[in-house]
Parts: sequence; C-alpha cells; structure tokens
Amino acid sequence: MRGRGTMGDMGRTLKRAAAFSALGRAITAGARGGPSIGKRLAALPRMIKATMKGEYDGGLRLALMSAAMIYVASPIDAVPEALLLVLGLADDALVITWLAGAVLAETERFLTWEARRESVIPGTVL
Repeated sequence: MRGRGTMGDMGRTLKRAAAFSALGRAITAGARGGPSIGKRLAALPRMIKATMKGEYDGGLRLALMSAAMIYVASPIDAVPEALLLVLGLADDALVITWLAGAVLAETERFLTWEARRESVIPGTVL
C-alpha cells in the first residue's frame, strides 16, 4: 500500500513541476523574442472564435481551461478550503498555475498557427 501512495505522490509532484515549468517558459518567452503576454491575451477572442468555427483545433484545450476556471470560481470548491484550509487553497494554486501556463502556451500555439495561415496564398493547386 505504501508503495502505491509514494508513486501517486511522485506523479502529482511531477505534474506540479511540469505546470510550473510550462508557466515559467511561457512567461519568459516574451523576453526571448516570443509573443508578449499582452499579445497572447489579445489573441484569446480570436482563438475562441476560430475554434468555434472549426478552423482551429483547440476545442479540447479550451474545454479543459474552461473547466479549470469553473472549478476555481465554483462554490463547490469552497468546501475543501473550509475543511482543509491550506491544503484546500493549495489545489486552487495548482489549478491556477496550470491554467495560466495552459493559456499562455495555447495562445502561443494559436499565434503560430495564425501566422502560418496568413502566409498561405489562397489559390488552386494544379
């Protein structure tokens, strides 16, 4: 039994580390020549619109990000905070960190997709 708990703890630790790493890479991307945070956030409405039209393949990722926002904002999430105090807030911090990293990473992916799409010249292939 102890072995299972240890592996589960390790898996959660690795997921947290990956979330923080993704967030760090996304935040520093602007300094390395990537899109700024403002440009990424401005791309959100276009990304949602392109996904809804079926032009962009971000549907599952947008659904996961929406679920994370609902989880953090929902009154159901108040129960862990009331009962577990610090641990209840820790899950929110993890979800918010993942959400920030996911939004930044997905908007960068969308901006790359958008740039490639604009560089294509419409026409007929013979």
